[in-house]
Amino acid sequence: MSEIIERFNDKIKNLEETLPDLKEEANCSVLTLTTVLEILGLPELQSFYLNNLAVPLAGGFGGFKSEKDWNGPCGAVCGGCAAIGIIMGGQKRLKFSDHMKVYQKVTKYVHNFEKEFGSVACKDLCGTDFSDLDSINLYMENKIWEKQCYKYVVFGVDQVKKLTKFDLKKKWQ
Repeated sequence: MSEIIERFNDKIKNLEETLPDLKEEANCSVLTLTTVLEILGLPELQSFYLNNLAVPLAGGFGGFKSEKDWNGPCGAVCGGCAAIGIIMGGQKRLKFSDHMKVYQKVTKYVHNFEKEFGSVACKDLCGTDFSDLDSINLYMENKIWEKQCYKYVVFGVDQVKKLTKFDLKKKWQ
């Protein structure tokens, strides 16, 4: 097994043990993206800028509901998609000609997530409307992060590893 895949496997094991207890720092988008960056050895990308960029992607785009009843996606879906782009780009900017390859991996990632959990919409997954303070309070009281949301991050990081294994070995060893 390659070193990068071993680092993923070790981190995934660690996440399963530590994520349920995070509570205050729990943000599925931030954790999915920054965990992959940590595994890749990119501490410079874990600046507060990327943290702040990923924060509003959690909670279904902060509780977004369209006029046509579409709810925003789980932050682990958003963070995983961003991580796939970083991995597939390697140490340089992705060329436009490579965008379709990234889209294909992201489509597979989102499909696998939906197949595993029945939806990619945050509200469907955790029953919380993150645009409503009462709903957020129920989320906290019912310990939804500790019971289920952390699992989306663990699954997301594992799927990123599986779907980008070739690129990880080629561009990140």
